[in-house]
Amino acid sequence: MCSMITLSDLKFLLPECLMFLSAMALLMWGVFSKNTERIIPLLMRITLLILALALLIVAFDRTSVTLLNGLFTIDNFTTYMKGLVLLGGLATCSMTLGICKKESYFKPEFPVLILFAILGMFLMISCNDLISLYLGVEIQSLSLYILAGFKRNSPKSTEAALKYFILGALASGILLYGLSLVYGLSGGTNFKDIAIALSPNWIANPSQYWGLVAGFVLVIGGIVFKISAVPFHMWAPDVYEGVPMPITAFFAVVPKIAAFALLVRLLIGPFAPLVVSWQAIILALSVLSMVWGAFAAIAQSNMKRLMAYSSISHMGFSLLGLASGRFEGFQSVLIYLSLYVFMTAGIFACLLCLRYPLGEEKQNFVDVIEDLKGLSKTSPKIAFCLAAFLFSMAGVPPLAGFFAKFYVFIAAIEAGFVIWAIVGVLASVVGAFYYIRIVKYMYFDEPESVIEVSTPYSLAIPMTVSAVVIMSFILYPNLLVQSTSLALAAITNL
Repeated sequence: MCSMITLSDLKFLLPECLMFLSAMALLMWGVFSKNTERIIPLLMRITLLILALALLIVAFDRTSVTLLNGLFTIDNFTTYMKGLVLLGGLATCSMTLGICKKESYFKPEFPVLILFAILGMFLMISCNDLISLYLGVEIQSLSLYILAGFKRNSPKSTEAALKYFILGALASGILLYGLSLVYGLSGGTNFKDIAIALSPNWIANPSQYWGLVAGFVLVIGGIVFKISAVPFHMWAPDVYEGVPMPITAFFAVVPKIAAFALLVRLLIGPFAPLVVSWQAIILALSVLSMVWGAFAAIAQSNMKRLMAYSSISHMGFSLLGLASGRFEGFQSVLIYLSLYVFMTAGIFACLLCLRYPLGEEKQNFVDVIEDLKGLSKTSPKIAFCLAAFLFSMAGVPPLAGFFAKFYVFIAAIEAGFVIWAIVGVLASVVGAFYYIRIVKYMYFDEPESVIEVSTPYSLAIPMTVSAVVIMSFILYPNLLVQSTSLALAAITNL
């Protein structure tokens, strides 16, 4: 039965409405503006205010309600994950504000696409039905395709956008076919109806059960493409390298949060009866991602490609916690993602502070690893922050990254995955090599190229906040542990 949208529904969907109306207003402003280049910094500031307002609305929302005949749900879990998405969006927009005056490729469409992408992520996080799930995925994906090719005069950016679009369309087709199978065999699109259809007492026909398993596998394949887990990772290095640095930061952080939120909701909710099947699948994806990401990053000389393979490896660590199928495992995933946001945003904020002098035949921003040699001598503050982020990524105590991996490995061991936890530790050791190599370049080598350093407040703020979070996490770990526990309690009975 079709459901009418009431004012009470809109009250609970206020962040989504704010994203949509703001995006449309900024789009009209950009269309009718005579001098688009001059208004870009103003549009970015307005976007920052919009995201900050949405974060305040989300932070004070403590309701638990299902809307529009079960299409969407609002609870503590959605509130927490939307908060992470908004933090990533704020960091990205702040970084963009720091450089948009000097980069001619930024157009008024940029903040509009960011807002529409976040709107799609909000729908993914709040979805409670296969229809709303696909709607959110497509709104996010279409925005990201355009962002990937935003620098239209760059052959690399155009190539990256084309690869991402083709592979993304394939993943979308796989996802849609999987959703069709699940709907056709379960007889419903609502998550609750699917969970009932998958219960052992309901299914009498084995072929029907395995058909649902096949549909579930296709759905998982379409979603893990968004987090660039192996073997759906092939787009990430090229896209990360080809797009402008602030967009790379956005790709590296924000879409992964929404995709993991969707995975957690599916595995805990409608597909919980298939735990034996999906544990094996998620575990295989985790091990492949951890190992391949760690070893492939060793040969990289480009910082953005290294971050792509690093991201693949980190998604593998997160999937290891997911594979446990336990409350502690799901909680470790939320902790890992929360700290990953700050570590990754901090690294990109540091890189955006560094530029090649005008006239050199290189890209504007430093993305060649060896050009960071001697950075501690030319810019000790940025070198210190970057070293802290890299050590945290490597899992060196007492930084936050160590505790993120610690919680994941403990959850895996308690679930009986001792061997795979050891594999994860070994992959982390391999990953430490390429992180520490960058630190070695910065502190023990002499500078080989002249690098200009610029730290406007819009770059200094995300860099400083991220550094404070990862270095002070050891003092207040319970704050994050309790927040993630409260978020998960809203959607699980584990």
